[in-house]
Amino acid sequence: MSQPSAGTGQLLQTGSSAASPAGPPSQGHERPGRGRRRTRGDGQGRLAAALLSPTFLVLGVVIAFPVVAAVWDSLHRTSEGLDADGLVVQADSFSGLKNYTALIGNDRFTTALWNTTFFTVVTVTIETVLGLGMALLMHRAFRGRALFRASVLVPWAIPTAISALLWRWIFAADGVANAVLGHEVLWTADGQAARWAVIIADTWKTAPFVALLVLAGLQVIPDEVYEAAKVDGASAWQRLISITLPLVKPTLLVAVMFRMMDALRMFDLPQVLIGTRKPSVETLSQLAWDDAMNLRYGPAAATAVVLFLYIALAAYVFVRLLGADIIGEDD
Repeated sequence: MSQPSAGTGQLLQTGSSAASPAGPPSQGHERPGRGRRRTRGDGQGRLAAALLSPTFLVLGVVIAFPVVAAVWDSLHRTSEGLDADGLVVQADSFSGLKNYTALIGNDRFTTALWNTTFFTVVTVTIETVLGLGMALLMHRAFRGRALFRASVLVPWAIPTAISALLWRWIFAADGVANAVLGHEVLWTADGQAARWAVIIADTWKTAPFVALLVLAGLQVIPDEVYEAAKVDGASAWQRLISITLPLVKPTLLVAVMFRMMDALRMFDLPQVLIGTRKPSVETLSQLAWDDAMNLRYGPAAATAVVLFLYIALAAYVFVRLLGADIIGEDD
């Protein structure tokens, strides 16, 4: 085989050098168009900030300012005294953490904290089970399914105060509940019956909320998954445990999360159904409201701040332990 000539080798070397990619540009020069893209990105950032600034302003007024004001009020105490003319005057004095330390040994605060936790655990548990069952039923194909889905929305659409009045008539001494039971139960008085009245009324109203969210999660599960499981011989219980619950878990956790936060701040249902200053059903929200109505703004603000921290801590623990993907971020 003949060797390539010197001219041919020189041409190949020259072509190889011409075809080789150029080296990286020097640090003193930018690539064409980079400054233009940076300017465009800065302009889009300023435009986004300008468009979002009204939203941030509204959030600051609606959320940030009340929270800061509540913390400020919780560190002060209203005191009364006499001025030089002998008239009663009120003044706010800085009290530090005295409003918070006063809650530690307060039996009313301890009872309200226990009632809030009790109602949250019991109602959310019952509503999760019932909501899941209702969602599975609505997901099935049967005659009248559209009417059943529409009727489920009725309890959730009724305002809480109105539903509390309806249940107050049902639990009256001569109401439907006692007529069905055959004996008189003081549902709206203080005691265990009042607790169960609140639980029943709250479950009736908010279980459809869990059902609708879970139903939305069930509708995105492909039918092919269930058909493959049936071909493999999986029973209905096995399909529920191995397919339905794992695939609907994100939606179910979000529903439970929202219901837990809503139950922790329960106020209007026991307030209208049972009344104020009932130790068996009084919640932290009711306690804060009662203190504020009696011009005890410092203790009321301290109770509200404790409730806010309690809800934030419960939500954080819920997300960390159960892995509820609330904001859609991947691990």
